Amino acid sequence: MQVGIHPELELAQVTCSSCGTRFMTRSSTGDLTVEICSRCHPAYTGTAAKVSSGSRIERFERRLERALGA
Repeated sequence: MQVGIHPELELAQVTCSSCGTRFMTRSSTGDLTVEICSRCHPAYTGTAAKVSSGSRIERFERRLERALGA
């Protein structure tokens, strides 16, 4: 690493605005607030719900059913 071109890292507290979880990390910008963290994100908690709003996914599934059925 070149000397004098990298920002100084300091301890920063990260706070999740969804669940209130707090943890420490190092950052060049100071304390951080995030909307979602690994403790409340649906992909990590296993509570992800399937989107059911007539989306591209549903159209794809219908085409797939027709292709497999034919």
